[in-house]
Amino acid sequence: MESPRKRLDRGVLVTTALALADAEGLTAVTTRRVGQEHGVSPMALYRHFRDKDQILDAIAERLLSEVHLPEPDDRAWDLQLRDVLTALLTVLRPHAAAAGLVTTRILGSPPGLAIAERTLALLAGAGFGVEQGAEIASQSLCSMVTLVVTEPGRIETEDPQVRDDAVQAKRASLEALSPERYPHLVAAAGALASCSSDDVYYAHGVELLVAGIRGVRTGPHTPAV
Repeated sequence: MESPRKRLDRGVLVTTALALADAEGLTAVTTRRVGQEHGVSPMALYRHFRDKDQILDAIAERLLSEVHLPEPDDRAWDLQLRDVLTALLTVLRPHAAAAGLVTTRILGSPPGLAIAERTLALLAGAGFGVEQGAEIASQSLCSMVTLVVTEPGRIETEDPQVRDDAVQAKRASLEALSPERYPHLVAAAGALASCSSDDVYYAHGVELLVAGIRGVRTGPHTPAV
């Protein structure tokens, strides 16, 4: 039976909610379910969270708070930007189900504001104007989320056999395409179904993004900044 004196720690509740998202997806994160995990009714959570949206806000803030921004240094702006994006990726990768939460919430908490401010500062230092820098910063940070949630072979399951079966099914489906009509898709079936190396996949993703930003800055059709 629930104890009327039981006090719940907000940080512990957020940890529970994030664990539920990791294991079962965001649909499992409700005030009722989080309460059940602690042996209390949903009403017991209202001191900290009025509804599911506030729990999701807290999960996003938790993830962003775990991003360890590297200290500014004298290296080129693009190298420092790469490190900032990599720091965000490092936190998001183990939490694919919850990663998308930060897309619309990054400006809603101090940790997210710190990441955005640092990104904008680096782009300003590179010579981008306010509006262009804001667009690039937004697209860059959202791209890190996209890399995580669209990682080839990522399946929302803890069962390795289910994951392997899904990957094999996707690969077989691509390999069954007409090689005359889709020669490149057939050749790339394995890589499209699953990453041969997660680390390489993410490193390439960051490098492609940063290289693209460099290109926008130095290209012949760069608007005035």
